[in-house]
Amino acid sequence: MRVDHIAIAVNNVEEALKNYQNILKIEKIDIEEVPNEKVRVVMLKLEDSRIELMEPMADDSPISKFLKEKGEGIHHIAITADNIEDDVARAKENGIRFLGGIRSGSYGRKITFIHPKSLNGVLTEFCQSPP
Repeated sequence: MRVDHIAIAVNNVEEALKNYQNILKIEKIDIEEVPNEKVRVVMLKLEDSRIELMEPMADDSPISKFLKEKGEGIHHIAITADNIEDDVARAKENGIRFLGGIRSGSYGRKITFIHPKSLNGVLTEFCQSPP
């Protein structure tokens, strides 16, 4: 496993993107809307990882709630799963709690989130790229 990306909740992805472009050499920028998660994401590709900027698309988006409660900042850390079903099963056997089941995320990946109370207050995502 490795860190896939660090997700940052922002009020406006275009404005945040300008800030990151001022300090990072970014050659390719992917922007995608993920309706089932109610977010718009910009994935900034770094040499060996990525930064994901997330903007809520609706007032009832989990990102909207996060921004209202905490303001802009790091939302979660995503870990690449080789086999997400096996990784989730192993984690559950060891008492780890999840927020919802495995579902479709950005860029065709399978995703699920580990409850922050299970990992010392850090919201953690498992994500698996399509085959």
